[in-house]
Amino acid sequence: MSPPTEFPRVLSELVRTNQAFLNYAAIHAYTLELTLPQLDIILTLGHAFGMTFKRLGEKTLITKGTLTGIINRMEHKGLVQRIASKTDGRSQIVRLTTAGQTLFEQAVPEHLDYVNQLFKEYSLEDIATLESTLLRLRKAIFAAHGDGSEKPVDEIAGWCTQVKAVCKNYQEGDVVGLC
Repeated sequence: MSPPTEFPRVLSELVRTNQAFLNYAAIHAYTLELTLPQLDIILTLGHAFGMTFKRLGEKTLITKGTLTGIINRMEHKGLVQRIASKTDGRSQIVRLTTAGQTLFEQAVPEHLDYVNQLFKEYSLEDIATLESTLLRLRKAIFAAHGDGSEKPVDEIAGWCTQVKAVCKNYQEGDVVGLC
């Protein structure tokens, strides 16, 4: 099968679906008095004893500059704390506070139930097919970078500007992924 010669319509639908999902997920985050990136950090740190900023950024796809501001706000809310790394004096570890851990324990089941509502009409086979198709597309995208790395979108020169133009409701720092 030869590749399409014009911009595939499916990419526009993929961007729209991504934006719709982020908006949907943000509704639940706001019920917890969090932004979507803050919820992502809570969900990520809840499975760890703490992470460096670098590792947290890699896991959440939030860039270092944006991540610092989000962590500052979460620290002010008493949800996370920074501690000096015992192995590297230059880095800090971010971890959940007791309040953050309590929120994590509340948020995980609620968020999973909320997100799973989207898939109630899909069979397990449908979900597996969707997952493998999206993984294949993501691998193709990262292979096209030349180095195969999974860089956060706003670290890829020029590309983020193009994607922002496609996304109608882009808000800096509140969206992860394509937009």
